[in-house]
Amino acid sequence: MTVPPDIAHARTTPDKTPAPETVHDGAHDGAHDAEALKVVTARHPWRLASAAVVLVLLAMAASALITNPAWDWPVVGEYLFAPAILRAVAFTLRLTALGIVLGFVIGTVVALMRMSSNPLLTSAAWGYTWLFRSVPLILQLLFWYNLALLYKYIEFGVPFGPSFFSIGTMELIGPVTAAAIGLALHQGAYAAEIVRAGFLSVDPGQLEAAAALGIPRTRQIFRILLPQAMRTIVPTAGNEIIGLVKGTSVVYIMALPELFYQAQVIYNRSGRVIALLLVAAIWYLILTTVLSIAQYYLERHYARGTSRGLPDPPLRRLRRALAARGATVTRRAP
Repeated sequence: MTVPPDIAHARTTPDKTPAPETVHDGAHDGAHDAEALKVVTARHPWRLASAAVVLVLLAMAASALITNPAWDWPVVGEYLFAPAILRAVAFTLRLTALGIVLGFVIGTVVALMRMSSNPLLTSAAWGYTWLFRSVPLILQLLFWYNLALLYKYIEFGVPFGPSFFSIGTMELIGPVTAAAIGLALHQGAYAAEIVRAGFLSVDPGQLEAAAALGIPRTRQIFRILLPQAMRTIVPTAGNEIIGLVKGTSVVYIMALPELFYQAQVIYNRSGRVIALLLVAAIWYLILTTVLSIAQYYLERHYARGTSRGLPDPPLRRLRRALAARGATVTRRAP
């Protein structure tokens, strides 16, 4: 039987129909590539090396403090809460409070005078700041302590006119009063610049708007200017307060029973010099630490409204860091 040519050609010719193309899933291949990649954390060798050096130095310092018997730690524990030391701490805080409160009252007045448009007030404020910042605190204290050598009596009455009554200078200005006056006037010169810097940090347009609304000048200062200036004033003022806590130690020249003077009295009597110096140092550390914590939370209070979120307190940040570290260790564990 003869097969037609077209059928024979169809039987012998191979099928030319193209095979379906293989479709590659890019997302699927990317997932395989991601699984094949190994995530390597960034390495910081110098950071680890510096941390190791710091740890070694801290360990050496702790070993020197613990193993050296010359530090006399039993005597430190004996005198740390002794009644005489506690009274000296209370007196130190009282002097600090007097110096800071009176100093910032004087400083605020001087700052307002310095910003006044009256040239006489501006010059007087500048001269006060120049004088009391130039003379060392110890000289100011000695001057007020020996004021009776200049004036035996202090008279009260009409300026350049008759006096109504007079008081002996020694009776009016004793050692504690002289110390308070010296600390307040010295601190007032620095407080004036701190307060002035805070006032200048506030946008002048706010006072102009308040004046346009008819708000009195005193209300502008205490309700608009001062609350905003506190954001700038508080950090520097905190440093000044902490510095004054330690600066009260210079009143030992007036034989006042503050912390450093009392430590000197005890170690001159007992001969335990290092132990009593350590007692004073520990109390200064405690006082400055408490003041630093109070400054931190005061700064947070006045920082409200300046940013959307306030930074967490140090203890909360520490707990969060420890929790994150613990979670990382748990994930790495097999």
